[in-house]
Amino acid sequence: MKTHHVLITGGNGLVGKPLTQALLQQGHRVSHLSRQPSHIDGVTTYGWDIPKGQIDEHCLEGVDTIIHLAGADIASEPWTPERKTELISSRIESIRLLYRLMRQQTHTVHSIISASGIVYYGNRGDDLLTEQSAPATDFLATCTSQWEAAVDEGKALNLRVVKFRTGVVLTKEGGALPALAQPVQSGYGAPIGTGHQWVSWIHLQDVVGLYLLAVTNFSLEGVFNQTAPEPVTNRQLVDAIARQFNKSLWMPSTPRFLLKMIMGERSTFVLSSINARPSALLQQLYTYHYPTINGALKSIYA
Repeated sequence: MKTHHVLITGGNGLVGKPLTQALLQQGHRVSHLSRQPSHIDGVTTYGWDIPKGQIDEHCLEGVDTIIHLAGADIASEPWTPERKTELISSRIESIRLLYRLMRQQTHTVHSIISASGIVYYGNRGDDLLTEQSAPATDFLATCTSQWEAAVDEGKALNLRVVKFRTGVVLTKEGGALPALAQPVQSGYGAPIGTGHQWVSWIHLQDVVGLYLLAVTNFSLEGVFNQTAPEPVTNRQLVDAIARQFNKSLWMPSTPRFLLKMIMGERSTFVLSSINARPSALLQQLYTYHYPTINGALKSIYA
């Protein structure tokens, strides 16, 4: 297998850390572009400051593939007008900063592989959502649409552009799963809202696996739903978590209005119904380690 030199933005994050290790294990060379050192053996970290438009001009040396994961955390803070601006600019200005550097110097980059999100589709009930489905118009969808449009500017630089609309990533290291599992473990778990809303999930190992595939398989180009083949409803997900801990669910569902009071506009993050499936091409090229929710949860909590 041909090895690559991969530059990762957001390499210290939930996906970036295991992806870095997986790339190194396959013999690839990995560099990070970050505000903070990575402290990972074999990884060189180059600095940048997105708000100031500053970037280490040496970061592209020998790089053939960029994996763009950088972006401020969607769920960690209330969506004030200032925070919304930061959420969008951290995604858009970061990739544009890289593209600006590419225009200024000779480089060997041929591929940009970028994160995106299924929040692109918004709250769509039971509609089956493919990559051709139209975007919604709420804040998260608008943020994601602008992010993807900025990434697509790489086509003018003759780059192969791959965008992964990632679903709810399941891992006990962070993200949504610990927040769902903790009340269940304590005996107070319950579905959220009606519980009928679709959750398009994916195991972290399969997220990493799909990025590895995109690095080496040049037939992948365009946008793909980075989700498991079998989405579940929120109620089915909470039931599956309860089975892992041998807990019964006796609490009533958490009311929508209560979540909206606590989380404000961010409640759309957990109340939206998004029934997104991976394309037939992706399922032909990639064998999922965890295609079912029960298998995924068993691996995480074994």
